Amino acid sequence: MKEPLSPVNFKQLVLSSWSLTRNFFGNEIFFYAPEIVRYQMEEFKPLLKERFVAISITGSSCALKCDHCRGLILQRMIPAETPEKFLRVCKDLHRMDVKGILVSGGSMLNGSVPLTRFCDTIKIAREKYGFLIMAHTGLVDEQTAAALKESGVDVALIDVIGDDETIKLVYHLDATTKDFEKSLLNLERFKIKTVPHIVVGLHYGEIRGELKSLEMIRKYSPEALVFVVITPFKGTPMENVEPPEPIEVASLIASSRHLMPKTPIILGCARPKGKWKIRTDLLSLRAGVNAVAYPSREVIRYAEKIGLKVNFSTLCCAAIINELTKTR
Repeated sequence: MKEPLSPVNFKQLVLSSWSLTRNFFGNEIFFYAPEIVRYQMEEFKPLLKERFVAISITGSSCALKCDHCRGLILQRMIPAETPEKFLRVCKDLHRMDVKGILVSGGSMLNGSVPLTRFCDTIKIAREKYGFLIMAHTGLVDEQTAAALKESGVDVALIDVIGDDETIKLVYHLDATTKDFEKSLLNLERFKIKTVPHIVVGLHYGEIRGELKSLEMIRKYSPEALVFVVITPFKGTPMENVEPPEPIEVASLIASSRHLMPKTPIILGCARPKGKWKIRTDLLSLRAGVNAVAYPSREVIRYAEKIGLKVNFSTLCCAAIINELTKTR
């Protein structure tokens, strides 16, 4: 997608992807707002007891210090750097009527998140408190995949990068796209439900390996696919980067619908705000997304205006795989 689509071609692409979504999923749209970032919208107030929070098993520490984040995202999460602390945190969250958790953390130098030492504890927390548990994995070897399967996590979330230079320059990681594809294979071998994420514009705002990421992901029949967009965080090397145009994001979403017509597609939580967000939300809806996380008021109103059945949830957007099981 190095050359921009003409308005006519974009319109045709979006119309056909919209039609595919309606054919396979009907007229439903899902909006999600988990308690991970601050977000207020009247439509979600009745659901505030359905709480979903994020835990970092490395605290604010990340060995890679990727250019787009530098570990800042981890500061929004509850720190739990040891299995013992993790269990204490889970006990407190259960008392607060939390329904689900994201188990995340910073990366080690090999690109993995140190989940294996927490998997026994995750199993205890799941069985004792009945949490819906998502795990953000990083690169996954066979040992980690086996441990995750034994832990009983509901869903594995993994960022998939489709360009070797981006992996090295942005992630500072000595790996290639083959390592990301191998991670998808390991998760599939152990029959772990997987929801890959693609960060649009990860290469300093440029669309570069996203289409290759799609090609890799489609081989492994993911439960759903999430698109997030590079967000210029202050204090990172990308704080002045211009994110991709909304039409570029919507074009990728429409392309993914054609490649994976029966896979739920989500516009995820991380994306720039303001007018950019409004336009991206609206175009993504027209391009056939099944869900939008932290939706703008404009996209909610537009969905209602065109007659879609609107569903709201304060769980993680990956929970859509449970909502759409019957449809699929």
